[in-house]
Amino acid sequence: MTKDYYETLGIDRNASKEEIKRAYKKLAKKYHPDINKDKNASEKFKEISEAAAVLSDQKKKEQYDRFGTAGNGANGFSGFGSQNFSGFGGGFEDIFETFFGGNSFGGSRRRRPKRGADMQIDIEITLEDAAFGTNRNIVVPRMEACKKCGGSGAEKESDIKTCSSCQGTGQVRRSVRTPFGMFQTTGTCEVCSGEGKIIKNKCTECRGTGRVEAKRKINVTIPAGIESGSHLRISNEGEAGEKNAPPGDLYVRVFVKEHDIFERKGNDIYAKNPISFVQAVFGDEIEVPTLKRKARMTIPKGTQTGTLFRLKGKGIKRLNGFGAGDEYIKVIIQTPSKLTKKQKEVLLEYAKLSKQEISQKGFFSKLKEAIS
Repeated sequence: MTKDYYETLGIDRNASKEEIKRAYKKLAKKYHPDINKDKNASEKFKEISEAAAVLSDQKKKEQYDRFGTAGNGANGFSGFGSQNFSGFGGGFEDIFETFFGGNSFGGSRRRRPKRGADMQIDIEITLEDAAFGTNRNIVVPRMEACKKCGGSGAEKESDIKTCSSCQGTGQVRRSVRTPFGMFQTTGTCEVCSGEGKIIKNKCTECRGTGRVEAKRKINVTIPAGIESGSHLRISNEGEAGEKNAPPGDLYVRVFVKEHDIFERKGNDIYAKNPISFVQAVFGDEIEVPTLKRKARMTIPKGTQTGTLFRLKGKGIKRLNGFGAGDEYIKVIIQTPSKLTKKQKEVLLEYAKLSKQEISQKGFFSKLKEAIS
């Protein structure tokens, strides 16, 4: 069931931003888990925070008023924190800063090293590579784990010490007297930045970061049948994570070059092949190009220009499947641009036998038009 954010905050649908802010402050002070120890207070606090986050954002509010949802998640809300309260000058944490100082939300955890960033690189291949698959060696510039310290950031293992300020928890607690009484808050330890560890002597190679710039040669397997613009994911070949955290992934975006002869349509390929007027009339066996080598193709007697012939299985292999597409050859009858005297006489004789009473000049122009 869709939540009514206005009912949650106890305000009218035409309430101003200032009225939304006042309503939120009032309810937040009442239901904040550090103040209200009722078992349902935490859930109620989340509901009013969610409502305030949506109604204080003009775009989200307009969407919610029109469609009943703000567009993110099940109820248009992407979690609560200071980033969601743009209309409150920093949000609820700023409101409670006066009373609690630092982080007003309890339960903060030791900061974990971040996973490495994903990377993307573009490569270009030929149509033949796309048809039959290939392997490519690519050079990727990236951050890698420091070999000297093994990614720890310390000159030696004994230089990694437990933070004495937070005792390795990554968080510190303190008590503050407020108008509501004495409260205990939890915040990130400033000494170790929430990691729970400090490095006495940093690695001279990576300067304590645990990572260094490097270039890595990676072999990429490109499957047969790949489409232009497709992405290949190579796990754990992105940038190294912080302090031995898992690396990111590498995404290879593949582009297929335009071919001089063939045009690809799905798994089929298309090409044009010229034939002479005589070949079209009497038929012939001709050589035509394919993606691997030339093939023989029969031209029947009386073939018309523009006729499409199919070479079964000569197209692109099906990606992750069996078989391949087909090749289609469109024959184009070439009109002779120069004729000898004897050739002209023969063609004129043909015209007479065909009962075409036309002038020599008109005959050739119409013949050219007919077969082109």
